[in-house]
Amino acid sequence: MSSKNIKKILVPLDGSKFSMEGLHEAILFAKQFDAKITGLCVIPLTPPVTMPGLQTPFKSYMTDGAAKFMAEATKIASLNGVNFQGKLIYGEASTEIAKFANDKKFDLVVIGSRGRSELKELFLGSISNAVVHRSQVPVLVIK
Repeated sequence: MSSKNIKKILVPLDGSKFSMEGLHEAILFAKQFDAKITGLCVIPLTPPVTMPGLQTPFKSYMTDGAAKFMAEATKIASLNGVNFQGKLIYGEASTEIAKFANDKKFDLVVIGSRGRSELKELFLGSISNAVVHRSQVPVLVIK
């Protein structure tokens, strides 16, 4: 991958400190190479723990939360003079991130090393690790 080819950067965002650090790194690349950033939030279809009647409130809760940190990401990119577009999809995070990156022909994925879930912290970088292995696009993992 030559630097002149970095025009489309995908940044998976979940509102965590690590994903926002990924955004900041992506902004540095975007400014250097005049690239556009797409922030992608993948909302799970079901809660991590199955509880009858919780699916609708869970989806609404997750969507509302995503809207808040996507607005913050948009503001950060704008303040840095970078073109940013937020995208929200539903599914399993690592599968959807890799599929989105591959299908939309991104030049680079910049992903935080960990997510916001304490349960996911037990599996150090499980989503970022899976994205690295599933993506046909170069992936930069930010610690």
